[in-house]
Amino acid sequence: MDVRVERTRRALQEALFELARERSLDELTIADIAARAGVNRSTFYQHYSDKETLLADALDATAEATGAALPELVEPPLEPPQALFSFLEHIEANAGLYQRVFGSPGSAVVTARLRGRIELIVGDAVVRSGTRAFEGLPLDVVAAGIAGSALGVIEAWLAREERPPAATAADWVWRVLIGPGGAWD
Repeated sequence: MDVRVERTRRALQEALFELARERSLDELTIADIAARAGVNRSTFYQHYSDKETLLADALDATAEATGAALPELVEPPLEPPQALFSFLEHIEANAGLYQRVFGSPGSAVVTARLRGRIELIVGDAVVRSGTRAFEGLPLDVVAAGIAGSALGVIEAWLAREERPPAATAADWVWRVLIGPGGAWD
């Protein structure tokens, strides 16, 4: 992808996150986002058709960047990987935005894109790990199960009135994923 295109998209994504920390996503206009990114509205529309598409790309890029930081796992570590902490810290910093995505009425398009990205990251991590714990199960089923479980815990964490810190959520996600036995095989 052209460096200028990537830079403009990243600027729009960052502008969306910044503005969403200040006020509700529903209150944001394309003009607000473009102005914060330092581009004009026509530039916005050269890259995105609407806010939902921008939001989906922004969350997708964040999940992708976090997934790239996942270490090679040959056995389950005793504690969550740093990449999970980083992802949940990003969610915590942008809680209002993620609550809108996961809450009611939510955004089916954005949630599906995020879930799909996480499933790809998980599937790749399972293959790289070489674990035999999921032998006989289709990889897409394993990835969907792990991604769904993680996102379910994240959604429940975001919905809490007294939300604990990201480190607690990382522990919750990890404990749910590892299971009561704490081992893959």
